Amino acid sequence: MKTSHDYAADYSRSPCQPPSAEIPRECAGWRLDAALAKLFPEHSRSRLQGWLKQGLILLDGSAAEPKRKVYGGERIVFDAAAAAPATPGLADAAEDIALNVVFEDESLIVIDKPAGLVVHPGNGNASGTLMNALLHHAPELAAIPRAGIVHRLDKDTSGLLVVARTLTAQTDLVRQMQARSVKRHYLALVLGTVERDGSVDAPLGRHAVQRTKMAIVRAGGKEARTHYAVLERFAKATLLECRLETGRTHQIRVHLTSIKHPLAGDAVYGRSRSGDARLDAFPRQALHAWRLALQHPAGGAEVAWESPLPEDFAQLLEDLRHD
Repeated sequence: MKTSHDYAADYSRSPCQPPSAEIPRECAGWRLDAALAKLFPEHSRSRLQGWLKQGLILLDGSAAEPKRKVYGGERIVFDAAAAAPATPGLADAAEDIALNVVFEDESLIVIDKPAGLVVHPGNGNASGTLMNALLHHAPELAAIPRAGIVHRLDKDTSGLLVVARTLTAQTDLVRQMQARSVKRHYLALVLGTVERDGSVDAPLGRHAVQRTKMAIVRAGGKEARTHYAVLERFAKATLLECRLETGRTHQIRVHLTSIKHPLAGDAVYGRSRSGDARLDAFPRQALHAWRLALQHPAGGAEVAWESPLPEDFAQLLEDLRHD
């Protein structure tokens, strides 16, 4: 009997016609979507459910509901290659915007995002985003949900961001994010003197009044944990290395503000006066995603990348060191 890995290999070797497989007897009594998740572990269960509902997976020649029970021996035909683009019209959103590509292969693209570049189109940013640039750089991303983007950086945060180039890679990276095995390290310049290394463990949610902001929400907030280590101290600021255990929106910014050390230049969560004109004049939050490490979706080897500080951040540190 074939194993799930054998079925996955058959699928990957059959780009021109839908692969077929047989439900193994050991899956007798299972829901169809659960059996498919075993046969095709490179795809998420929710994605397989969607393809079932679209009629792209046939059971003994007919469409079937995800919850249908199987008994083993049924024949399935899997036509995932016929799936329509995940977002209608997404391919039309491609824009010729320069990208700093740190690494790319058949599975991944790693981008060093500059400050000021929005990741996803949204209110006030219908174009000119990282997603638009990616669709021009790799048009096949139009068939991947969210153009393969699996995590975000704030507009004014610079640094490394990974993009999945295939559905299989996207599923794998999402699972790594959920398992918290993706290692994301940031350099953060905060106001004031941080005396020692530490952690902030505080749940985050939408601010009760200012809905565009995040806040610590003890009741109903999502688990969030940030670890930080002191790298260098200045007269009015401290350079930290932050490591994310979770990846909530604005997590580092909110957590560091909560311990009275907001990011330099953070107009949303920080304060305008620090006592140092150079810090007060910095035009964005001083936050840079400098290191990213994960298991490569093809083969599982650990891979890592590092990004040098952008010029504005590096120059600010150099100015502070002159004190």
